[in-house]
Amino acid sequence: NISGALCISQAWPGMARTIYNDHKRFLETYLTPYPGFFFTGDGVYRTSEGYYQLTGRLDDIINISGHRLGTAEVEDVVNHHVAVAESAVIGYPHEIKGEGKMPAFLSLKCLSRDYRTATLTAELRELISKKIAKYAAPEYVQVTCASWSNTHPG
Repeated sequence: NISGALCISQAWPGMARTIYNDHKRFLETYLTPYPGFFFTGDGVYRTSEGYYQLTGRLDDIINISGHRLGTAEVEDVVNHHVAVAESAVIGYPHEIKGEGKMPAFLSLKCLSRDYRTATLTAELRELISKKIAKYAAPEYVQVTCASWSNTHPG
């Protein structure tokens, strides 16, 4: 069980060979970080059984009150909640914190229809506060599951 950067050791058909009008940037971004390998920009987790799971972009960083935080790190914590099938976390401008509001967009598992938005939001904030830090807790949670209802009992 190990996490790290996803790098490819051999060329493949359709592989990028440059960035238009900026070949130096291409070399610095994809070939220099890990000499001899093509760096995809993605993080990866490999299980002891040899299965791979992409964990998100390593360069997708949000600056919250001077703290640099990867969106994939927050998504990983959110995805451990029993009601969450998948999530996406983004930052957007905040006049005090920089990129502070960091909303979480969620798709829920079918068994999760009994959750109310307020309950789910509170549980996710608590989970993120414990696993990462209080500053990382999202100020806004948007449920994107089509079968979700705020009026459903829970």
